[in-house]
Amino acid sequence: MLHVFFRRLIVLRHIANRVLLVIPTLLGVALLVFFMLRMMPGDVVEVMFRGEGGNVPQEVVEAEKARLGLDKPIPVQFAKWITGVVQGDFGYSLWTGKPIAHEIGIRLELSVQVAIMATILAVLIALPLGTLSALYKDTWIDQVIRVISIAGLAVPSFWLGMIIILLLLAVFHWNPPLIFTSFFEDPMANLSQLIWPALAVGYRYSSVVTRMMRSTLLEVLQEDYIRTARAKGVFERLVVVRHAMRNAMLPVVTVTGLEFAFLIGGLVVTEQVFNLNGIGKLFVESVSRADNTMLQALVLLVSVCYILVNLAVDLLYAILDPRIRYR
Repeated sequence: MLHVFFRRLIVLRHIANRVLLVIPTLLGVALLVFFMLRMMPGDVVEVMFRGEGGNVPQEVVEAEKARLGLDKPIPVQFAKWITGVVQGDFGYSLWTGKPIAHEIGIRLELSVQVAIMATILAVLIALPLGTLSALYKDTWIDQVIRVISIAGLAVPSFWLGMIIILLLLAVFHWNPPLIFTSFFEDPMANLSQLIWPALAVGYRYSSVVTRMMRSTLLEVLQEDYIRTARAKGVFERLVVVRHAMRNAMLPVVTVTGLEFAFLIGGLVVTEQVFNLNGIGKLFVESVSRADNTMLQALVLLVSVCYILVNLAVDLLYAILDPRIRYR
């Protein structure tokens, strides 16, 4: 009983250490995001009033900067911004004048759902293919799977998306919806709209995971404890599933987590192809309009996603390999 208590205490200490490391990391990311964006050329007020060749008096430009708080010293602006972020207030977009939380919120559901669906598809495809490729190394099965995975790495997701749309138009006379429908409003309409971009992105995603699964499983199958298990007469299926795959999953989990975090804000061209108004498209609009408040909120959002995913990966490491938490 005492052994179980100390074991749980070690696990809780491992989780607490990882969670506490998130706080200084987030603070460092916030500092970098804010001050690096202030070093970029361009002024949103100048773009708004004089971007199209408008002749606006300098007094009007200065008054708008004062209204937006851009005339204050950089440390004062940062203190105000970080205080609002802690309270969940990211301020207002310098371009649209609407709350940033609202602008991101209406797009975040779409991007997160596409990322989740692509991840599920990738894992369902990659784990069995990568395992088969490693178990049947250098056979025709391995060659076919390697061709499929290499093709997925070579074909851009947006190009595959255009091919999917053309096939749907030609064969099923299907037109992509112009308006996003929430899953909670109409699940069928939502899935019919997002399954295709998730498939286009998930194919490349699965290729990365398949290659990683194959290489790590091949390495693990050469370990001494695998040969020992086979020498003891353990069934081959148990050797692969219980001994080999569990250790081979560590780098696979890392790649899967990083790819998922990338999908939150990295599907710029794919969103354009499928007419999706997601976080990636908002990124491009913020850069083109020099909307620093929106841009710093988006960069912080993606950074938080990476940090939380890394935290989840660390915790999964402790589950997959107990030696990590005991160290």
